[in-house]
Amino acid sequence: MSQQRTEIAELGEFGLIQHLTKNIEFQNASSIVGVGDDAAVIDHFGKQTVITTDLLIEGVHFDLVYTPLKHLGYKSVVVNISDIYAMNATPTQITLSIGISNRFSVEALNEFYEGVYAACEKYGVDLIGGDTSMSQKGFVISVTAIGEVKPDQFVKRSTAQKGDLICCSGDLGGAYVGLLFLEREKQIYLEHPNVQPDLENEAYVIGKLLKPEARKDIVEFLEQNDVKPTSMMDISDGLSSELIHITEQSGLGCVIYEDKIPVHEDMKKAAFKFEIDPTACALSGGEDYELLFTIPQSEYDKLVLNEQISVIGYMTDLEEGRKIITKGGSTHNITAQGWNAFKK
Repeated sequence: MSQQRTEIAELGEFGLIQHLTKNIEFQNASSIVGVGDDAAVIDHFGKQTVITTDLLIEGVHFDLVYTPLKHLGYKSVVVNISDIYAMNATPTQITLSIGISNRFSVEALNEFYEGVYAACEKYGVDLIGGDTSMSQKGFVISVTAIGEVKPDQFVKRSTAQKGDLICCSGDLGGAYVGLLFLEREKQIYLEHPNVQPDLENEAYVIGKLLKPEARKDIVEFLEQNDVKPTSMMDISDGLSSELIHITEQSGLGCVIYEDKIPVHEDMKKAAFKFEIDPTACALSGGEDYELLFTIPQSEYDKLVLNEQISVIGYMTDLEEGRKIITKGGSTHNITAQGWNAFKK
């Protein structure tokens, strides 16, 4: 492991940008002009353009005590392009701006950008621009993602229909439980710096937090099987919060079933170590970056082919409210924090 430290001041702003972006190779024909000019130029050849921006702030969205810089770079890209997929679109370009304090070396930023480029390569996205600035406190990351979609094939949150099936990809709650483990070990480390962290072989939930993946595969599956969701969004704030967004914006209610919510066996076991209910983690935990979407009931048979998609409920009239039916058969209102039974 190299201990070399190059101060950013040695390179200057333009030297730093040139250093970090010197090996960019475009993967998309739509990327015409990229880093190195006053602005980027893209041409989507008659397709509609989808744009989203996210801000990640040290101490609010991530903690460098337990977040490797390479993972952070990867995640910074993934959380953005997840929003593009949630519009039923294909991400094609990103811009990346960072604010850094002088505690970061050039080598540290190299690590961060390794993760950025790994995500760009995996998802076929081009880094076409950005900015660097000094930050008085901490690390600030801003990513703008740009994507393309065939005319009027984008999917909004507000267009679900009564009777539609509610579906989600993957499994939920893992990232939240991973955060609990890392926060616990951080506290132990701060009090006893010589104690080795004990993550109890919780690679699954910790991986869900530190290295999430965007669900490109689900969007591709839906297109290949000629299924256009009636509404869709990604799950960044917990299932219950996202359900509330879709129902409010579509002017509908919903019913979901606790026993249909997909949870991984490793997440269940990890949640029990903290004596918390896995369903509560799935409903209220964030940062899963799975897709939540609705489809007409007539499309149900097409989904059976994909084990990564779970049907968890259906849309109802607005007057029927937002309900979850528990494994025991009782009915509760869905709130942004899960249902009230979880409050002690």
